[in-house]
Amino acid sequence: MHKLIPASFALAMAMPLAAHAQTPAPEAAADIKALRQEMEAMRAAYEARMQALEQRLRAAEASSSKASAAAPASTTAAATPAATTSAASPSTVAAAPAVNKSSNANAFNPAISLILSGTYANTSQDPANYGITGFHLPSDGEFGPGTRGLSLAESELGISAQIDPFWRGALLLALHPDNKVSVEEAYVQTTALGHGMTAKAGRFLSGVGALNSQHAHTWDFVDNALAYQALLGGQYGDDGLQFKWLAPLNQYLELGAEIGRGRSHPGTDTSRNSPGMWALTAKTGGDIGESQSWRLGASLLNAKASAQALVGLNAAGESVHSAFDGDTQVWVLDGIWKWAPNGNATRTHFKLQGEYLQSRRKGSLIYGADSSAASGGDYRATLSGWYLQGVYQFMPSWRVGLRTERLDAGRPSYGLNSDLYAQSRYKPSKHSLVLDYSPSEFSRIRLQLAQDRSREGLSDRQLLLQYQMSLGAHGAHSY
Repeated sequence: MHKLIPASFALAMAMPLAAHAQTPAPEAAADIKALRQEMEAMRAAYEARMQALEQRLRAAEASSSKASAAAPASTTAAATPAATTSAASPSTVAAAPAVNKSSNANAFNPAISLILSGTYANTSQDPANYGITGFHLPSDGEFGPGTRGLSLAESELGISAQIDPFWRGALLLALHPDNKVSVEEAYVQTTALGHGMTAKAGRFLSGVGALNSQHAHTWDFVDNALAYQALLGGQYGDDGLQFKWLAPLNQYLELGAEIGRGRSHPGTDTSRNSPGMWALTAKTGGDIGESQSWRLGASLLNAKASAQALVGLNAAGESVHSAFDGDTQVWVLDGIWKWAPNGNATRTHFKLQGEYLQSRRKGSLIYGADSSAASGGDYRATLSGWYLQGVYQFMPSWRVGLRTERLDAGRPSYGLNSDLYAQSRYKPSKHSLVLDYSPSEFSRIRLQLAQDRSREGLSDRQLLLQYQMSLGAHGAHSY
C-alpha cells in the first residue's frame, strides 16, 4: 500500500507532460485556428458596438443633466397586455421594434417582428352597409366591424435597426385581409441631437391624440373609437417631418410639431410644393405617489383637401357621393390615468382613458360628384366626438374593459345644396365590453361585445373574437 501511493503520484505528474508532448493533428490545428478567428470577429463586433453606445452616452450626457430628469420615471407598455405599463410616468419610447442588443456579429442585423392577428365577427347588421349618420366619410376609410365570419385581420411586419450613432430606421408593413400590403410607417429618426430634441423623417403615424400613434395590436379594444373613424378616417398617417422637444423640467413636458404632404383624410394627396398639413402637440404628465400616474395632451391638426371623395346620405336616405375642397382643423384633447399597487402592474392594474375630438371643415362640397348632375355649394361644419374607456386587470393575464362613445354632427351648412342632403339631429353612439386573456406577453385572445348605434334607426349587435400573436423582437410602446 505504501508503494502504491508514490507510484500513483508519479503517474499523475507524468500525464500532463505526455499530453504536452503530443502534437495536434492537422484537423485539430485547423479547428483551433477557426475558433480563434471566430473569437476575434466576435471581439471586434463587440468593441464596435460598445464604441457606438459610448458615443450615444456622451451625447446624452452633454445635453443636460436636467433633460434626463424631465420625464418622470416610467415603464413602457410591451407589445402585448401581459406587460402593460404600470402606474409609472409617461414615456416617449418609439413604437417600433427594438434594436438587437446581442454581443455578437448579429448585433448589426435589423430586428424583425411580426404581429399575426385574426378575427371572427358576428353582427346583426350587414357590415357592407355600414355608415355613420350625419357624417360624410372618405371612400377609402376604415370603418365598422369588418367582414362577417372568420377572417385574417390586419397583421404587421416590422424591421428596425440602429444605423449609426446618430440615426435609427424602421419599416412597418401592414398586411391586409384582402391580400394587399401597404407601408404603415417607414422613417429614420435621430438619436443624438441632444438638448431633448429628436427628429423623424419619412412616413409615420401622427403624434396627435392618444390613440392615433398606437398600432392596432396595442389597442385595448378590437376596433378604433368612433371619433377616430368619423373625423380622421381611422388613423392619421402622413409623409413628412416630425420634431419633438423634451423640456428640461422635473415634470414631464413634451412639445411636438409636424409638417407633411397631407395625403390622408381629412386631407388629400395632391401635387403641391407646399405642405398639405401641419400639426402641433403638447403633452405633460407625472406621478402621484408610487401607485398612480397621469398624462394630459392637446393637439391641433390642419389639413387641406382637394376633390376629396366622400360618401354620405341625401335627403331621401340614399348614399350619395360628394367631393370636398377646403381646409379642416381637428382639435384633440386626451387624458390618461393609471393605477397599479406600488407601481407594479404585473398582477393587477387599472387604466382610465378618454379623448375629445372636434373637426371644423370649411370650403365647398359638390353634391353627386359621380354623376353628370353634380351641384356645388358652400360647406361649413363643426363635427365632434368623444370616448371614455376603462380597462382593469383583475388577475394576472386577465383583463376586462368598458368603452362608451358618442358623435355629434352639429348643424352643417350646405349652402345652395341644403335641401339635397339629409339633416338629422341624431347623435351616433356605441357601447363595448371586452374581456381578454394573455397566456404570455407574446399572445392575446380577446372577446368583445358591442351595441353599435352609428346609423339612425338601426342597432347593430356585434360579437368579435380576436387573437393576436407577437413573433420576434418587438419593442416597447409609448405611455
